[in-house]
Amino acid sequence: MEITKIINRIVLAVAVFIFSIFSISASASSPREQLILDTGWKFLFSEGNKADAFLQKDFDDSVWQTISVPHTWNNVGYYQNDTTSHINTKNNINKQYGIGWYRLNFNVSPTNAKQQAWLEFDAASRVAEVWLNGVYLGEHRGGFTRFRFDATQALYWDQNNVLVVKTDNTKPTADSSTADTLPIAGDFFVHGGLYRPVRLVFTDPVHFDMLDYGGPGVYATTDLTKAEKAQVTVSSRVKNDAEQSKKIRVISQLVDAKGKTVAQAEQALTLEPKALATLKQNLDVANPTLWQGQENPYLYTLRTEIRGSNNQVLDTLEQKYGLRNIVISPDKGFILNGKPLRLQGVAYHQDKEGLGWAVSPEDVKQDVDLLVEMGANTLRLAHYPHGQSVHELADKYGLILWDEIPLVTSWTYGKDHKVANDGLLVNAELQLKEMIKQNFNHASVAFWGVANEVDFGAVVPAFLGATRGNTPDPIPVLKSLADMVKQLDPSRASTLANCCEAREEVKDIDIPKTSPVADTVGLNRYYGWYYGDVDDFGPHLDALHVQYPNLPISVSEYGAGGAVSLHTDNYLGAPVDSRGHHQPEEYMSYVHEENWRVIESKPYLFASWIWNAFDFATTVRTEGDSHDINTKGLITYDRAIKKNAYYFYQANWTTKPMVHVTSSRYSQRHYQITDVKVYSNLDQTELWLNGKSLGVKADCSLKICVWPNVSLKVGDNTVVAKGVGKQSSVQDETHWQLNKSQSNSYFIDAGALVAASTQEHSFGSDNFFYGGEAASFDKLGGWGRPPVKPEINQTADRDLATTYRRGSFHYELPLSNGHYKVVLLTVAPSDDITSRFTVEANGHKIVEVNASKSESGENLIAEYYSAEIEVVEGLLNLKFVPVQGDAFVSAIEVTPILNK
Repeated sequence: MEITKIINRIVLAVAVFIFSIFSISASASSPREQLILDTGWKFLFSEGNKADAFLQKDFDDSVWQTISVPHTWNNVGYYQNDTTSHINTKNNINKQYGIGWYRLNFNVSPTNAKQQAWLEFDAASRVAEVWLNGVYLGEHRGGFTRFRFDATQALYWDQNNVLVVKTDNTKPTADSSTADTLPIAGDFFVHGGLYRPVRLVFTDPVHFDMLDYGGPGVYATTDLTKAEKAQVTVSSRVKNDAEQSKKIRVISQLVDAKGKTVAQAEQALTLEPKALATLKQNLDVANPTLWQGQENPYLYTLRTEIRGSNNQVLDTLEQKYGLRNIVISPDKGFILNGKPLRLQGVAYHQDKEGLGWAVSPEDVKQDVDLLVEMGANTLRLAHYPHGQSVHELADKYGLILWDEIPLVTSWTYGKDHKVANDGLLVNAELQLKEMIKQNFNHASVAFWGVANEVDFGAVVPAFLGATRGNTPDPIPVLKSLADMVKQLDPSRASTLANCCEAREEVKDIDIPKTSPVADTVGLNRYYGWYYGDVDDFGPHLDALHVQYPNLPISVSEYGAGGAVSLHTDNYLGAPVDSRGHHQPEEYMSYVHEENWRVIESKPYLFASWIWNAFDFATTVRTEGDSHDINTKGLITYDRAIKKNAYYFYQANWTTKPMVHVTSSRYSQRHYQITDVKVYSNLDQTELWLNGKSLGVKADCSLKICVWPNVSLKVGDNTVVAKGVGKQSSVQDETHWQLNKSQSNSYFIDAGALVAASTQEHSFGSDNFFYGGEAASFDKLGGWGRPPVKPEINQTADRDLATTYRRGSFHYELPLSNGHYKVVLLTVAPSDDITSRFTVEANGHKIVEVNASKSESGENLIAEYYSAEIEVVEGLLNLKFVPVQGDAFVSAIEVTPILNK
C-alpha cells in the first residue's frame, strides 16, 4: 500500500513538472510583454484642479507622498473594543471624498519601439483621467472595471516618461463632478484611488482587440446538447493597427490539464489597415471533462493565436476555461450539467481593515479560503464588479458567482425627478457591458446582476431625498438592463435583488414590483432584524412563490449585526437595537439559526446568500461596538475573529468533523446558571465542565446541541465539547470566569438585551423570566445617531433604570436554601395613569407598589424597594402581580444574608 502511494506521488509530481514546463514555454512564446507599474508613484490629495502644472515634465513632486499601487487614500471604519489590537483607530481614519493625483516617472526598453503600447488600469475610483507625457489619453467613469488607453503615440521609447492620473471619488450630487457615475447611494463606502494594479502592455500592431470595454477580445461559449460531446464557439476580435494590410491566421485551441490539445480550429483572413475583424470558430471536444463546481472544477486552457504570413506569432491569449451548462428552474432549482446543486453562500464586499479597497490577490485568496472552509459554494459579489482575482479563484475552486453592477438603491437626483437621469443610465449600461465583457469567460459566473434594492426608495424615501408617492418608477430602467444582458450574453441569467415587495409591514406603500423583470430574482429580507419576527420569514417566502410560480427565487441577503465584544444571557430578553449599540453576538446567531431553518426547508429556493462575509466600511452607521462599520459580517473587518454564526454554517455546510462552543468570548459570566450551546457536525458530542462529563448528544437539530441549566463554579471554568470514540480528538475548549459576588446571587438588568454598566455591582442582561415584555425609556435615534436618553432622577445608575420588564411576569431563580435580601429598582412608565402591583416571593407578598402618572409624568423617578426572604426548596419564584395597570421592574438584586 505504501509503495503504491509513493508511486502515485511520483507520477503526480512528474505530471505537475511537465505541465509547468509546458506552461512556461507557452507563456514565453507569447509576443505580449508587460511592465507592471506598481512602485515609485507620487500621490497628492488635492481639491484643486492643477492639471496644467502637474503635467509638466519638470514639475517638482518631491513633497508628494511616495506610494505603491494598488493604493487608496481612504481608511474607514474602526472598532471601539479591546477584543483584539486594531489597525484602524479614531485617529487614523480618512473619509475624505475628492481628487487624488498620481504621478509616475518610468522608462521603457527601446526594443519595444515597433509595438503598440496600452495603458491598462484594473480599476480607478470612481472617475479617472489619464495623461502621458502631457498628452491626454482619456477619461473613464466607473470605479470597478478594467479600462485601457492606446498610449503608443504618447510614449517615449528612449527617455523618461511621465504618467499623470487624476482620480475623483467625490460623493455624487446632481451638480458634482461624479454626477453621472454609479453608485450614487448605498450602504458602503466608495474608496478613492488606483486601488487595483496598473500596467503597460505591449502588443504587435496586429492583436486581439485591446479596446473592447476592457475585455480580452476573445470570448467563448459552450454547447453541451450532444451526448459525450462539447462544442465551444470562440468569437475573436482582431485588430490591425498597422499602416498596411496583413495576411493572418487565427488559431484557437482547447488544451486539457495535461497539456494535450483536444480541439483546434484555424481561419485565414486579410486585415486591411486600421481594420477590425470579428470571426467565429468552433472547437469540437469528444468526451469532455465538465466543470462540475466544487465536485470537480476542471479547467481547460483556451489558447488563441494570431500568426502572420511567415508563421510568426503576432499575438496570443491564454485563458482558463471550464465546460459547463447551467439551467435555473422555478421548481427544480439550480442545475449544473444536469445535476441539481443547492447554492448556499455569502455576499462579499472587497474591503479590509487597514487596506480599504487596495487589497492584494493574496488578501482575496485568504478571504475566499475562509469562506470555502465554512462550506460556501457560491459568492454574491456585491454591490459592484469585483476584480479578476476572485473570479480566477472561483473558477479554480468551483464556486458559483453572482456579478452585479453598482445600480444600488437610486438612479435619480432630488424629489422632483420621476424618471432616470440620462447620464446615469448611460453609465449603468457602460458598467454592465464592461462587467460582462471582462468576466465572460469565467466558468464560475452564473448571474449578471442589474440592480440592488431600487425599490427601497418607496419604503424609506428620505434616504433618496424624495417624498413618498414621488419616487421614480424603476421598471423601465430594469427592463432595459435585463434586455441588454440577453443581447450581450444569452447564455447566462439576468438577476436583481429587491428589498420590499410583499412585506406585510409595508403593504400600504406602493412598492414597485421588480421581481419578475429579470430572469431570476433575489430577495433581501431581514426578518427578526430590521422588521418582523423570524417566524414571519417562511410565510413571506411562500406567498411570493405562490405569486410568481414560474420565477426562480433566491434569498440574496439575510442576517443580523453582531458585535464580538457584546453579549447577552438571553437573546430574547429584549428587542435588539438594529440601528444602535445593543447588538450582541448571541442575537446574531439566533437570527441566522432561525433564518437558515426556514431557507433550507424551502425546495423552491435555488440559492441563498448571507449578508455578509466580513464586516465592512460604511459611513451611515454607528452600531454595536464599531463606528462606520456594518457589523453583519460572519468574520470581523480585520479577519481576526470568526463570529459564532460562522461556525453554525460550518457545522451545517461541511462534512469535515468540527465542533464549536458558542459564546466563548463571553468569558466574564454574570450568572452561575447558564445554558451551553454547541455547534457540531459530529456523530456524537460530549460536553465536559471542569473535567466532569455533562452527557452526550447526537442528531441535534440544525447541528445545535444545547445542555441546559449548567452550574458554574467560582473562578475559572473549563468547558470542552468533543467527539466520542474515533472522533474524540475533535474538540473545542473555552474558559469562563465567575466572580464570587455572582455565586448564589443575582443582579438582573430587567428589560435589557445587553446589561448596563453600573457603579456598584456587575449586572447581567434580563434572564430567568416568564411572561411580560421588555421596554425602555430611551428612544431610538436615526441611522448613525445616538438614542435620546431622558433623565431619571434618584438613581446613580441611570442606564440600569432605563430598561424594564412590564406586564404580568415572574422570575425563577435557582438558589441554595437560606436567607436573602431582595432589592427592586422601579421607574413608573409614563403611559400608565396609575399602576398598582404586588411582588410575591414563593407565594408570600414582599412588596406593594403604587405609582401614578402625576408622580412620574415626564419627570422619571427611580424607586427602590427591599425585603428579606427565605428559600427552602432551592428556588426563588419572584412573581410580579398587576392589580391596576402593569407591573414593572428595572433591576433585581438577590444576595444572601450571611449572618442568619
